[in-house]
Amino acid sequence: MELTFVDVKPGEPAMSGEVGPLIRALRPALTADGFAAFAAEAHEQGVVFTVALDERERYLAVATHRVLTTSRGRLLVVDDLVTALDARGAGVGTRLLAEVEARARAAGCERIALDAGVANHGAHRFFHARRMAITALHFARELS
Repeated sequence: MELTFVDVKPGEPAMSGEVGPLIRALRPALTADGFAAFAAEAHEQGVVFTVALDERERYLAVATHRVLTTSRGRLLVVDDLVTALDARGAGVGTRLLAEVEARARAAGCERIALDAGVANHGAHRFFHARRMAITALHFARELS
């Protein structure tokens, strides 16, 4: 399968029509309006929405990512990486992750970092199979 990787920006029709449903499959509590607000604000903060398109220009996967400089060096953080259900197992996610890694190298990053929910065992298997290691625990507290 031939894939093309492109970045989609808020305001482009594909953001709400194609990218939003992919992200919302990963984040089911996110409404369409909530996604639009998130996409606009995140883009202003430097988040890039990179999609994988097949030869028929179907949106098969999306990765949201940003470059950060931290006290531990420059890294590319992947906030979300999701492949459409009907495209899973075809190597799309692997190739999108490779694209993100190439962008990280081009940006002078030392590593890629991402979180996967503790109950998302499918994601754990996917990332372990791509030689990604668990290097930290991510702690959080809701501020309600």
